[in-house]
Amino acid sequence: MDLIDRREPYDFGYTPITVEGEPENDTMMDFGILKLRAGEEHALVTEKEVAYLLLAGSVTFTFNGEEAKATRTSLFHESCPCLHVPAGTDVKIIADSEVEIAVTATTNEKTFAAKFYSAEDTRSEDRGKGTMQETSTRIVRTIFDKSNAPDSNLVLGEVINYPGKWSSYPPHHHPQPEIYHYRFLPEHGFGVCMLDDDFLKVTHQSTVKIVRDQVHPQTTAPGYAMYYLWVIRHIDGDPYITPTFDPVHEWVRDPEAKIFPNRRD
Repeated sequence: MDLIDRREPYDFGYTPITVEGEPENDTMMDFGILKLRAGEEHALVTEKEVAYLLLAGSVTFTFNGEEAKATRTSLFHESCPCLHVPAGTDVKIIADSEVEIAVTATTNEKTFAAKFYSAEDTRSEDRGKGTMQETSTRIVRTIFDKSNAPDSNLVLGEVINYPGKWSSYPPHHHPQPEIYHYRFLPEHGFGVCMLDDDFLKVTHQSTVKIVRDQVHPQTTAPGYAMYYLWVIRHIDGDPYITPTFDPVHEWVRDPEAKIFPNRRD
């Protein structure tokens, strides 16, 4: 199943959504939502490489004798605090308010320095700006990739789609598996995720697994902002660097491209 929907709020504790090694459409990643009540603690020694991305609330992370505090009140208006650790790290998460955290884990035998990425550490860009008559302008936040986490097996970030606009566009693909997890503003909004020739309706809290080098452009309905967390799993010997764009549609990236009403043929 490529699309996993959830309409009700997440339960307290950890809710798994995908599991590394599952028999159908394996993304090579564990992915789920950790929800804690104010005052609760979640402590463990990690068995895999793990990224803890704060979605909502105030939290204190402790790891390897270090401490980092983070607060997030809006996925759409604020960037993304994240703790990223290798296997074997002693982690404690203390909920200073009710919190919701997206957790991604994957097998990685390499070690690297655990790092807390504050919102200010995250690269944010207005991708698509000045092209396609602004129909694909979106905010793209990249927390870490090969450039700043070379020993990681993951690439992690977020996209904010403006209402009625496209992202992951022009259509592109890559052999490395990917997960998209969606939220909407307002929450009763919806969008469309294309996987090759299939069209999937995505709603608040939907998750989509992207495997088999599938082409995967996205759009959101007018009136509704769409957020999605994206995480890519490197393949051994074939890390993710850049996608391959569909050559039929790549012409739209040119700022000088003629598009209706300026185009007549």
